[in-house]
Amino acid sequence: MNTKQKIIKEALALFAKKGYSDVYVSDIAQAVGIKAPSLYKHFKNKQEIFNAILEELKKSYTRQAEMLHINGNNTQIDADIYAEAGEDVFVEMGKGLFLYFLHDEYVKLFRKMLTIEQFHNAELSGLYSRQYFDDPLAYQSSLFSFMIGRGIFKEENADIMALHFYSPIYTLLTLCDRHPDREKEALEILEEHIKQFNRIYIRGIKDEDSIDKRAEP
Repeated sequence: MNTKQKIIKEALALFAKKGYSDVYVSDIAQAVGIKAPSLYKHFKNKQEIFNAILEELKKSYTRQAEMLHINGNNTQIDADIYAEAGEDVFVEMGKGLFLYFLHDEYVKLFRKMLTIEQFHNAELSGLYSRQYFDDPLAYQSSLFSFMIGRGIFKEENADIMALHFYSPIYTLLTLCDRHPDREKEALEILEEHIKQFNRIYIRGIKDEDSIDKRAEP
């Protein structure tokens, strides 16, 4: 790990512990083990370090999406992928993303920082809303709209479908943040949630059916 990467890592750890507003460049430099002037050779200011953290998070998410064989950003591409997935695959994708958001060190610390700062910093409060409400719901609403258009999902309000799908997942994620010992329970609930969501919204599917057995629209 080079010095620039160490700065990003230590800065995020400090932000998650103290909040963004209460961390200074000198604190970050001390955590890395360098002098503040040396830090400025890599970043102009704290905001630039924060921007670098955001870029690392984007790269991390892209890598995770690739590991799960989805795009993660292009809903039209992902609609085609999900359309061909059986229920078991769909469940494993859901669990994979859940565990990534729960355990990835960068993602976990970033979520903790925003949770702290949402009450103190208007800009970071807005970022919190985009990161954990607006953007996930917009992605899933668009994804479900494509799947409705392909005749896979029933003709329902895609925005409400997104709320139905995402809200329990975020609830379970924050539960595990507070109570790591409940992860197994959360994964079991998540699996049943995804299966029930399929039964409710996929055309022709019955309780005993899997996605692979769904009837043609």
